[in-house]
Amino acid sequence: MLAFVALGVVYGDIGTSPLYALKECFSGPHGVPPTRDNVMGILSLVFWSLNFVVSFKYITFVMRANNRGEGGILALLALARPGTNSRIGIVTALGLFGACLLYGDGVITPAISVLGAVEGLRVATPALEHWVVPISVVIITGLFFVQRQGTAGVGTLFGPVTTIWFICIALLGIRGIRMHPEVLHALNPMHAIDFFLREGFRGFAILAAVVLVVTGGEALYADMGHFGPRPIRVAWYGVVLPALMLNYFGQGALLLETPAAARNPFYELVPGWALYPMVVIATAAAVVASQALISGAYSLTQQAIQLGFCPRLRIVHTSSTARGQIYMPDVNVLLWVACIALVLVYRSSDRLAATYGVAVSGTMLVTSILYMVVAREQWKQPLWRVLGLGLLFVVVDAAFLGANLIKLPSGGWVPLVLASGAYLFMTTWSTGRRRLTAIVKENTLPFDLFLPDIARRKPPRVPGTAVFLTSEASGAPPVLLHHLKHNKVLHDKVILMSVVTEEIPAVDEDERVQCEVLGQGFYKVIAHYGFMESPDVPAALSLLSRPGLDGNPVAIKPMETSFYLGRETLIVSRNTPPTAPVPEAIGRMSMWRKRLFALMTRNARSATTFFGLPPNRVVELGAQIQF
Repeated sequence: MLAFVALGVVYGDIGTSPLYALKECFSGPHGVPPTRDNVMGILSLVFWSLNFVVSFKYITFVMRANNRGEGGILALLALARPGTNSRIGIVTALGLFGACLLYGDGVITPAISVLGAVEGLRVATPALEHWVVPISVVIITGLFFVQRQGTAGVGTLFGPVTTIWFICIALLGIRGIRMHPEVLHALNPMHAIDFFLREGFRGFAILAAVVLVVTGGEALYADMGHFGPRPIRVAWYGVVLPALMLNYFGQGALLLETPAAARNPFYELVPGWALYPMVVIATAAAVVASQALISGAYSLTQQAIQLGFCPRLRIVHTSSTARGQIYMPDVNVLLWVACIALVLVYRSSDRLAATYGVAVSGTMLVTSILYMVVAREQWKQPLWRVLGLGLLFVVVDAAFLGANLIKLPSGGWVPLVLASGAYLFMTTWSTGRRRLTAIVKENTLPFDLFLPDIARRKPPRVPGTAVFLTSEASGAPPVLLHHLKHNKVLHDKVILMSVVTEEIPAVDEDERVQCEVLGQGFYKVIAHYGFMESPDVPAALSLLSRPGLDGNPVAIKPMETSFYLGRETLIVSRNTPPTAPVPEAIGRMSMWRKRLFALMTRNARSATTFFGLPPNRVVELGAQIQF
C-alpha cells in the first residue's frame, strides 16, 4: 500500500518526463536529427542515465544518508554540518544554495508539466493550438487555488491517477516497440559511447536534454521520511522504471519508423481515437507532479524557518494527523505568480525546457558533495572509498550541469536567478539574526548578578506565572529587565523560556523540555524542536508538570499565565554601537543588507501566532536597537 501511494507522491515528477524529454533531444535548440544511430545513442543514454542517477546513486547509496529517517537536501545539510558552529561555512553555503535551487524546480515543474500535457491538443487538431496557453493558465491557477484546502483529499487520488498514467505509458511503449523491436539493442552502452565519439561537442550538449529524464530524483530522496526506503524501492523497480523505459523505447521505435514524429513523439505514439483521453490523463498526471513539488516547497520553507534561514511565515496545518501536510499562503502566491509568468513568457514546453535542467543538475551535484561529507565525517569511511564513489557521482552530475550551462542565454538563467534571490534572502536573515542575538546578549544580565540583586531588593510579587521568551538563556533578557525597571513588580513564578531547533527532523516528547530551578521563583526552560516541527509553547509548558522532569515539576495554570515578548525596532546605522559589539566571526553587513534585514523583520509573522501563544495573554514590550 505504501508503495502504491508513493507512486503519486514520489514519482509524479519523473513520471511525466516522457511528455517532453525525448522531444527536447531531437527538436530542441541543441537537438540532433532523428537518424537511426542518433536514436539508438540517445536511448542508450536515457537508459543508463536513469539507472546510474536514480537506481545506483539515489536508491542504492544516497538514501542511506537519512537524518533519523528523513531525507532531502536540508536534512542532509543538517547531518553534514560540522558541530554547531553558527558561521556559514562552505558546506552550509553550498547546501543552502542547493536547497534554493529546488525553488526554481518547484516553479518550472508545474509550468512545463501542464504545458507539455495540454500540448497534446495541437497534435489532435491544429485549430486548438491557440487554446493551449489559456487552458494551461486556468489549470495552474486552479491547482494553486485549491492548496488552501490541504492535500489530504487530493492526495487520495495521487496513487490511482499515477498508476493509470504509468499503465498507459507502458502500453504506448509496447505499441511502439512492436513497430521496431530492434530498438531494444540500445540497452548496449556502446551505442551511447559511439554517439559521444561521433557527435563530439553536440553529443555533450545533448546531456542538457537527457537530464530531463531524471528530474524528480531529488524528490525521491526528500520523500523518504514519509514512506521509508523499501516502498520507494519497490515502486521504482516494480512499476516506474519498467514503465518509463518501455515508453522511451517506444518513442524511439516510432522515430525509427517515422522521423517526422520528432515534433512530439509522445503524442504521436498515441492512437488517434485515444488522443483526447490521453490529454486528460496526462494533465491529471501533470497536476499530481506539480502538487508534489508545491508541497515540497512548503516543507522546504518550514525547515528553513526552523533552521534560522527564513523569517517566520504563516504555516497552516491542513491535517490533524499528518505532520507534513501544511499550507503556506505567502509561498503559494509567489509560486503561482512565477509559474503563470513562465507560461505567459515561454508559451510552450519546448521553449520552457531551456530553463529546466540547471536547477535539477545543480541540486544533484550539491547532494553528491554533501553525501561525501557525511560519509567521511559522520560514517568515518576511508578516504579512498569516499573519493572513489563520491567523485564518480560528482563527475556525472558535473557533466549534466556543464551541459545545462550552455542553455543560460536561452533561459537557463531563470532558475539561477530564482535560487540566487532565495539564497540572498536566507543568508541575509541568518546573518542578521546572529548579529541581533549578539547585540541582545550584550544587554543580558548574568544570573549570578541578577538573582542576588532580586534577593536583596525583594520587589513586590503578584500571583500567577510570567513567561519571558528569549533567544539567549544565559541570563536575564532585556525584556525582563525592561519590565522590572518600569513596572517594579514580578510574578510569583517567572519562567525564562528559549525555543531551540535541533538539527534533527523531530524531537521525542520525553526530550521536549528541560527545566532548571534558578531560585527566587525563577525557572529556566528550554524547549527543543526538530526542523520539521512547528513550535507550540503552551503545549511545551504543559509538560513541565509531568513526573520525572529534570528539576522539580512546575504547575502551570494557563489562565494565570502571562507571556512577555520583546519587539525590537531596528535603527540601521553604519557602525554597530560600542556598547553592543558584534563578534568578528559573524562578519560585517553592508547597509543595503541591513535595510533588507530590517524590512524582513518588520514583515515577519508575529511571535504570538508563530509560537501558538494565546493572544489575550501576551504583553509586548518594545525596544529600539541600533543595528
